[in-house]
Amino acid sequence: MNRSERAIVITMRLIAGCGLFAIPAIFFPYSWMNAIHEFMGLGVLPDVPIVSYLARSLSAFYAIVSTITLFISSDIRRYRSLVKLMAIIVIAMGCVLLGIDLIAGMPTSWTLSEGPPTIAIGLVVLWLQRNISAESHGDHSS
Repeated sequence: MNRSERAIVITMRLIAGCGLFAIPAIFFPYSWMNAIHEFMGLGVLPDVPIVSYLARSLSAFYAIVSTITLFISSDIRRYRSLVKLMAIIVIAMGCVLLGIDLIAGMPTSWTLSEGPPTIAIGLVVLWLQRNISAESHGDHSS
């Protein structure tokens, strides 16, 4: 495994590991979600069904995407086209998140810590992925 491949694997596993921390949030009671919301300076979290649904389903979605990312990181040579696709999707998602944060009026610290780093991570992986070897472990037919 070359340096670029190692860097991609480490990056993907760090991102996936962080995303898996969303699993407990699926089950948080409203009082915990509200306390986190208030701690972040966002005021009282509305106690309505759509907020609970969106918070929990987004946490579940993060867990699913993180599991897929972890799986892909186990053999980036075999899944090199997915690594490239994921990098492009991450860049696009970073741009979307930046736009959403700006339109929603999120705090500057939130906006700067979400979209721009997401875009940067996607760009770095996209740049590094061009050095993934065409041969996968155990499958030399690619």
